[in-house]
Amino acid sequence: MADTTKPAAKTTAPKAASLPKEVFNVEVTNHELLKLAYDSYLANNRTASATTLTRGEVSGGGKKPWKQKGTGRARFGSTRNPIWRHGGVVFGPRGNENYTKRLSTASKRVAVRQALSLANQAKKVVVLDVKTTGKTAEVAKFVQTNKLDRKVLLVVTSEEKTDLLIRATSNLQNVLLISAKYLSVYHVLNADHVVLSTKSVPVIKSWLLSEEA
Repeated sequence: MADTTKPAAKTTAPKAASLPKEVFNVEVTNHELLKLAYDSYLANNRTASATTLTRGEVSGGGKKPWKQKGTGRARFGSTRNPIWRHGGVVFGPRGNENYTKRLSTASKRVAVRQALSLANQAKKVVVLDVKTTGKTAEVAKFVQTNKLDRKVLLVVTSEEKTDLLIRATSNLQNVLLISAKYLSVYHVLNADHVVLSTKSVPVIKSWLLSEEA
């Protein structure tokens, strides 16, 4: 008797989100632009907090240390002279220095595309969606399950960057949560794993290929 039972339907695993080649497979001929973008990020986040006192601002020194003539020593009018110990500082930082390095928007986007391409070539880029109810343990388990050791850069859209996700990742030292449109060369190059949410991929593509300033 012939078997009339129908064969079981084949189940296909969901395909991973494909990464656009114009963003994640860019040829990097030299690293000069990457270096400029990396240094620009650090310089623009640098604060001029160091300050020194000039000879007019250092306390003391009102009395002439010794008389002008007859001692055989060099003449000095104040102990706050810059060549004296505890004297004023010449040409020291004043707290108003500007360390900003300007880089055009187009150059920044090219640099980020290059950084993402290098990370993709090194097999650091993965597309995964993390779901959480706001508990740090859930994200920690997500990182451990997917074998994301060391520094993890978690890239999501602005809509996905909810208060729950921020709270769940804020206490994990090895996880950095960032919106797709705020990617930088510094973040990408310093990450051991770049985790992109499914929705963030088209956002990154649209942003990095846009000609708007």
